[in-house]
Order: sequence, then C-alpha cells, then structure tokens
Amino acid sequence: MSTGGTPVVIGFDTSNYRTSVAAVTLDGEILVNHRELLPVSNGERGLRQSDAVFAHIRQLRHSEEALRASLGGRRIAAVAASTRPRDGEESYMPVFQVGFTAGSLLAAALSVPFYETTHQRGHLAAAMAGTALENEDRLLAVHLSGGTTDLLVMDSEKVEQIGGSADLHAGQLVDRAGVAMGLPFPSGEELEKLAVRGKSEGLLGCSLDKGDLTCHLSGAETKVQQWIQAGTMLREDIAREIYDLLARTLTRMLKAGAEKTGLKKALITGGVAASALLRQLLEERRLKTRGCPEIVFGKPEMSGDNAVGVALIGAQQFIIHNS
Repeated sequence: MSTGGTPVVIGFDTSNYRTSVAAVTLDGEILVNHRELLPVSNGERGLRQSDAVFAHIRQLRHSEEALRASLGGRRIAAVAASTRPRDGEESYMPVFQVGFTAGSLLAAALSVPFYETTHQRGHLAAAMAGTALENEDRLLAVHLSGGTTDLLVMDSEKVEQIGGSADLHAGQLVDRAGVAMGLPFPSGEELEKLAVRGKSEGLLGCSLDKGDLTCHLSGAETKVQQWIQAGTMLREDIAREIYDLLARTLTRMLKAGAEKTGLKKALITGGVAASALLRQLLEERRLKTRGCPEIVFGKPEMSGDNAVGVALIGAQQFIIHNS
C-alpha cells in the first residue's frame, strides 16, 4: 500500500461472529467498515474456537481487497486490534489472536505503531461515535451480545462491570431460540422479523437479584425451548415474548445502575442492541419507569461486531502519543 496521502488508522476485530477490518482518518472519518460473518452450518449454534480461527484466516483476504479498493494513496499512520474480549488479565479467547497477528505484522512491515485494545472497548467506541455522549466524562453502558450481557460504568480511564447476567447472555437466548426454530445462526435478524408480527403477554418472568443488577436468563430459555418443542404456540409470539422479556429485564437493570451510580445517561451497544424492535420496546418502558436513565443507542451498523471502534481507539492513541 502507498505511504502517501491523508493518514489513516487500520483496525482489526476477529470475534466469534465476524471478521472485521476498518480504516478511519485521524479526525474520525470512517473510510472502510468491512464485516464478514463467520460461516456456520444450519442447525449449529456457533463455531469451535479452532474452526473460527481458521475461518478468520481465510476471510482476511477479503478484508485486504476492501482496504486496497478504498484507501487509494492514503498513508497508514498506525494499526490497532482487539486482542481479548474485555479488560482484565483473565480475559482471553483464541479468535482474537488472528486480529492481533494480522495487525502487529502489518504495523511491523510498515514501521508504524501498533495499539492493542479489547473487543468490548471497540464496541463502546463505535457506538459512541457521532452521538451526544462523545463528550460525556462518565456514563452507564450496556453491552449485549452472544458473549455479554454486561452493565458497565465507563470513563476515559476504565470500563468497570457493575452488573450483568449470571448465566445465559442475551444473544445466546436469541440464538438458541432461533436455531431451535430452524433459523440461521446468528439468529437475531430473522427472530426479530418474527417478533414484529407477534404479540406478548409477558409470559416470561424477569429473574433478577443483587438489587436488580444481576439477571438470570437460563430459566427463560428452558421455557422457550418447551414452547418450541410443544408446537402449541406461534413462533411469532415466542419471538415477541423473548424481546419483551429482554426489554423489561434491561429496564430494571438500567434503573438499578442509575440508582447505584447516580448516572443519568446510558449507552447501549452490541449485536443484540442493533434490533430496532428492542430499541423501541426499551424506550417505551424507559418512559414509563421512574429513575431509568436516558438511553442512547449507537447506529445499528455500529452496534454489531465491527472494527470501527478499534480503529477509532487506535487513532486516539496515535494522537495522544504524537501530541
């Protein structure tokens, strides 16, 4: 690639769901947001880590093509990658080693800085981009995905988890129900289409403890699987019950988080948060719930797994280290 033109930062994110590569300018303009789902066979609920690593390696060549087509003569100033799921020394997952390897090798070949971050921080940075929360010093956040249902407090220095799921995650509930109904994995998009046509009677009860900061979703998943196997309930209604449960549960968790921290604004991100239906249901319940914080969603395309936030973090680090 050329070393001339406007400087850009490349970001890599190789999660359990997508191979993602992005390019942003130092002032935050998004030039490339290439995302490719990992291939999952019908009826399967994901990939083994070894298979996911291999899939990422195969799909990275498509990312190279996207970068070449979009960057032209722009100079690469730095490279960044998500190298683990969350903050913390114990946080590790093999799939992120693919992005780390690709990113660090590219940075070494170009003799430019390489910055490491986490998958979760990348999600938060991407969701915040272009919102009124960009200038907030401290706020609540919720990360909803297949591997997280985390209630967080975030500031410029750290991301602290104050609540979340004690068993099943929101994305797992969605995907397990979807696959059991014969939908592809990940199932969020297709399950939401069903849910829009269904109705809910609140048949799935919220299960929370620790002052409503911790939720339990495994009991709901057991009930949903029973409904599916019995075949006596419309798929559309089962799907709607799931989204209704998530909205009720998250509203209570957000209220508890606001009471615990005194914070009045919350950022919602993650693949599950890309759902227009969930956003609608959450906002409706928030308006009826005293003490629930103002909710801000990132753009839908920035809520699922992507490398844009990783690249934006890399750009921020480059500016800090070169100011």
